[in-house]
Amino acid sequence: MATSRASRPAARAARRSPWSVPLAVVLVLVGVFATGAGLGRTVGPLDWTPTATADRPARSARGGLVASRPVRLAVPAIEVSAPVEPVGQARDGSIAVPPLERVEETGWYDHGPTPGEPGFAVIVGHVDTKSGPSVFYDLHRLRPGDTIEVTRADHTVVVFQVDSVERFPKDQLPADRVYGADGPPRLRLITCGGDWVGGRTGYADNVIAFATMTTSHIP
Repeated sequence: MATSRASRPAARAARRSPWSVPLAVVLVLVGVFATGAGLGRTVGPLDWTPTATADRPARSARGGLVASRPVRLAVPAIEVSAPVEPVGQARDGSIAVPPLERVEETGWYDHGPTPGEPGFAVIVGHVDTKSGPSVFYDLHRLRPGDTIEVTRADHTVVVFQVDSVERFPKDQLPADRVYGADGPPRLRLITCGGDWVGGRTGYADNVIAFATMTTSHIP
């Protein structure tokens, strides 16, 4: 996620019911995400309990894998290898983000699916800080076909393939393509981009890498 050159605001995220279309479309985008409406789903400690066997990831009855929180992200094409920590929502309804001093850390939005579950998992990261580039500085350089690997707490490695990398003005975030818990397992990596406009907005745009799960394994 992008931050301001002096103190960039925390990103806002839409919350949506895991079983329905969002109750509201994008409202106002401040920082990285748009604010929406709906009920979130927080993965609890029981969901994080490893359930996979030694050689086979545990499968969900709805398709995809059972819930297990992500712990590490690897994006070889842009030389990213980063820890993943859960991030929820701030008091103002915005999505919490990794601390600015941990520039190489990413945040998994824990009101949505875990990577490998049905639906859209969201991982965010800063593009830069006043001290220099951050973990998703080169996110815009990803191309269709590039791979993303997410290691989960159950030791499963979930592999995604990039479908597209797109940029959107912050008041035009495609919420229906970013949030949801239905359909095949997919992943969205999100940061800021475009022109720096300052104020509460920071950068003018969001950069989003859209990816679809291709396989999973236990090393």
